[in-house]
Amino acid sequence: MNKVLIIDDDEELCDLVSEYLTVEGFEIEAVHNGADGLEKAVSGEYDLAILDVMLPKMNGFDVLRNLREKSSLPVLMLTARGDDMERIVGLEIGADDYLPKPFNPRELVARLRAILRRANVDENDAAAGEKLHVEDLEISASSRSVKLNELEVTLTSVEFDLLSALVREAGKIVKKEDLSEQVLERSLSPYDRSLDMHISNLRKKLGVRADGTERIKTIRSVGYIYTII
Repeated sequence: MNKVLIIDDDEELCDLVSEYLTVEGFEIEAVHNGADGLEKAVSGEYDLAILDVMLPKMNGFDVLRNLREKSSLPVLMLTARGDDMERIVGLEIGADDYLPKPFNPRELVARLRAILRRANVDENDAAAGEKLHVEDLEISASSRSVKLNELEVTLTSVEFDLLSALVREAGKIVKKEDLSEQVLERSLSPYDRSLDMHISNLRKKLGVRADGTERIKTIRSVGYIYTII
């Protein structure tokens, strides 16, 4: 049973979501301010956090910033419907995904399960021991770790899966539609910026090569490519 932490000051919403998720097989705990939420999120007791943006004591963005300094706990961020800036900022800081309020509980469950599948390694997977090498980059599927020039790079679960998908096809264009289906486990929608923001985060974390060339290039209106020299 996966343990989920809800950080939201809307107690009625927390009760409703808790009731629904409990029926779906999740163990739920809710807190109603950012400071307490951060304290619990870094405790290592939870498999995933649902984090609202507007919170007393510490807003959701600050909670996420502080959390990412200490933990790679998967985070689903709740944003205001139609507020693209909240979504972009949340993804830039390190949210694994977002869901605008109000939301359909069934979609919430689908998003949570997709995030958890990315975060959990299937020990029976034939690729569990796989290691990918491209130049100075090494990806280990079994430990879900990435090294660049022998130095570890800390990635969120979605960043790891996105990078793995691109590196497996290094030198080839990977369509955005395929990445959305494979990594986010949903069809690409016209206004969903999730992939773009995760790619942006990967570029920042990986940096450019010694010769200044980009590792990941955008092919406009098509997709992305992990370049090789």
